[in-house]
Amino acid sequence: MSETLIKLTPSDLAALMCGRICHDLVSPIGALGTALEVLNDPENVDMHEDAMDLVRLSAGQASHKLKFLRLAFGASTSSPGVVGMDEIKRLVSDMYEGGKANIIWNTSLEGIEKAQARLVLNLIMIAIQSIPRGGDLTISVTNRGEANLVTVTAEGPKARIYDAFTRALSGKSPEDGFDGRTIQPFYTGMLIRELKGRIDSNIDGELVTFTAILPLKAAQTAA
Repeated sequence: MSETLIKLTPSDLAALMCGRICHDLVSPIGALGTALEVLNDPENVDMHEDAMDLVRLSAGQASHKLKFLRLAFGASTSSPGVVGMDEIKRLVSDMYEGGKANIIWNTSLEGIEKAQARLVLNLIMIAIQSIPRGGDLTISVTNRGEANLVTVTAEGPKARIYDAFTRALSGKSPEDGFDGRTIQPFYTGMLIRELKGRIDSNIDGELVTFTAILPLKAAQTAA
């Protein structure tokens, strides 16, 4: 008998998601604080140029993460709409600029419904963590008539699918409970179910594949 899908209270879900956002932002914000301390110290004048470089780098990283997470976890408006693929590509490129993953796109679509765009970003977040040592991340978004097919593959040394992520993605609680890392796959699974879609994951050697089928009618309702 399969396990029952877990239902978090709205307050617990909100608290865990806020914790995840803070986790993603703490590094660039912390670096900004360090740089400002150096700039405010008159005894470190010789380090001011390096501090300004750190300010520019950290501010850019924080801005890119906020823009990415605003679509991945929320929405700029509550109205339905289509997000252009160029915008999605830019958000992903900025978010993971300078990272270990080489990101490759394979799609001819000009845009997708907001709810599906949110799902694509969340799948990418999971897939990136599947290749901790870096590698190639390939994102494919194609139309299959009444549904869109999203395939995200991650290939690299020591590629893996974390059991806690798999459980969370399928709506089950990880053995040690939820934290900032596992709440994001759980949220991704919620998106899949709200879109009346289906997701499969597979690992073959150093290749991890996530495949989602997303009906168009459900996306238009949920966007």
